[in-house]
Amino acid sequence: MIRRCVIFLGIDIGTSASKGALVGEDGAIVAKAERAHGVSRPKPGWVEHDAETVWWADFRDITRELLAGREGAALHGLAVSGIGPCLLPADAEGNPLRPAILYGVDTRATREIADLNAEFGADTVLARAGAPLTSQAVGPKWRWLARHEPHVTDRTAMLLMASSFLVHRLTGRYVLDHHSASQCVPMYDLYRREWAADMCAAVAPGLALPELAWPTEVIGRVTERAARDTGLPPGLPVTTGTVDAWAEAASVGVRAPGDAMIMYGTTMFLVQVLTDPRPHPGLWGTCGVEPGTYTLAAGMATSGAVTDWLRGLVGGDYTALTEAAARVPAGSRGLLLLPYFAGERTPLFDPDARGVIAGLTVTHGRAELYRAALEGIAYGVRHNMEAMTEAGGRARRLIAVGGGTRGGLWTRIVSDVTGVAQRLPAETIGACLGDARLAAEAAGVDTAAWNPMVGIVEPDAEQSARYEPYYRHYRDLYHRTVDIAHFLAAEQRGTESPS
Repeated sequence: MIRRCVIFLGIDIGTSASKGALVGEDGAIVAKAERAHGVSRPKPGWVEHDAETVWWADFRDITRELLAGREGAALHGLAVSGIGPCLLPADAEGNPLRPAILYGVDTRATREIADLNAEFGADTVLARAGAPLTSQAVGPKWRWLARHEPHVTDRTAMLLMASSFLVHRLTGRYVLDHHSASQCVPMYDLYRREWAADMCAAVAPGLALPELAWPTEVIGRVTERAARDTGLPPGLPVTTGTVDAWAEAASVGVRAPGDAMIMYGTTMFLVQVLTDPRPHPGLWGTCGVEPGTYTLAAGMATSGAVTDWLRGLVGGDYTALTEAAARVPAGSRGLLLLPYFAGERTPLFDPDARGVIAGLTVTHGRAELYRAALEGIAYGVRHNMEAMTEAGGRARRLIAVGGGTRGGLWTRIVSDVTGVAQRLPAETIGACLGDARLAAEAAGVDTAAWNPMVGIVEPDAEQSARYEPYYRHYRDLYHRTVDIAHFLAAEQRGTESPS
């Protein structure tokens, strides 16, 4: 008798694309699929997704593509992840009442952040929620919605994110994972690992909040209706789901205290696993994926977005630019770049920070500019890693993921600037692999051998010493130019138009 191939499905909804993977119980990728999509920016500072035409449509299309012609495969589990924290108000049937307000890139709730800090006290929020109130937090977004669109909040019966929207559509369950809930600052008590009833009543009175579960739990099964819509087998086990960056961390085995992930993408993101909460005013403290674990998280507003902008400006492809930049010595022949081209998230939390290129002369070319961009982002990584150390977290094992790891130059610069080695996994296809891994573990599969490490980038002591004065001036340059940056940001807001 021939045994059918046991596979698991993972699907992730990202900011600019959705990805899916079918993965065998041995960790081998059987198939993968991707759908590109955009975001809506109806007003300056607003960033939204339509849940039906982006989240659900992508999920259905990717699922049908991956399952086409694979009737002989035995699909044993499904997990989903998505951008977060987001705010999608929905009615009692789970139908969206407006487009989803996205995570920290949507900065509309500035007034509400100030109001909530005044109402509760910034120190109290940090002490209970483990993170400060910023554009990343869900609480201010809800308060903004109640203030400006009461016709929506009056009809809202469910508060959903990308993963929980898909889980509800697939299983009928109204549930959110603890990690995602811990990003609903100030509505979740990080120490009690439950909704903070008093904060919820003050921020979102009368709103029924979702049941809480862990991303590793099976919380429902695909309904007959969802099976007809997607091609999935009815009764397929579905796990709780989580936010994409934490699913990506799971994809490379960043699960135990002391593990950390650095994600090279459109933005740079870091996740470090802890045994207990370590609140820091410049970082996001959250629950982890595993029950009983916590994480510190850091996210830069840009990284690959800056290199992509520069490539479009000066021309050439990434390979040619990387090769040229590799021939430029450390320090980019006297250039220093602040990568705050879209403001900055951690640890500055300054949406009005702006990019700076200091030291330009007519002798500098695109190779120096490109290297300066890579170095500026590396300085930002070090700034965040130092904040994590201040909070009491110290990574013993750092794993690098994302498209920026290809080519070798960027990872080498980051290790030289930070003085920290980075391990490289065999696969970096993203959160969808982590989703499949979580689904497999929920089914009892041992995934310890999945996605092994295949390389390591060690820091060079001589290069690290060369970068020391540049890093000190990087930190100083922000403070010396911040008033100018804020003036220019105000000017830009006054002249930009929605697109």
